[in-house]
Amino acid sequence: MEPKLVTDPSLASILDELKKREPIFHRPELGTARADYEAMTDPEFWEVGASGRRYAREFCIDDLVKRNAQPHEDVWEAKDFHCMRISDNGYLLTYTLVQDRSRVTRRSTIWRRQDGDWKILYHQGTIVEDADGDDGNS
Repeated sequence: MEPKLVTDPSLASILDELKKREPIFHRPELGTARADYEAMTDPEFWEVGASGRRYAREFCIDDLVKRNAQPHEDVWEAKDFHCMRISDNGYLLTYTLVQDRSRVTRRSTIWRRQDGDWKILYHQGTIVEDADGDDGNS
């Protein structure tokens, strides 16, 4: 039932670049200030959270700035990356994220290379129903 997700070898360098940016907003080396998040995201960026709620760019950035104002532990493992070209400069990156060693989500980010840099257009996280990553429908 699972799709065979194999990244086209011609996208290997793109995949490597984007893996270094994911999970989005969890890479302090890319910046944690409002200006950093604004630079990472397209002005029309929005996301769908694991709850199914939609969030506007400004709300996400406000939340990220508040979260990073306090020291916190950010334990995560990103794996099973797949990259697909969806337009001349657009790419869909998908992966599995394990947070705090127990919360498993499937992540999708639409990226666009713009003026030599990467912009996030859209992001979605969906909770996996059981912790081993199986959807329970097998």
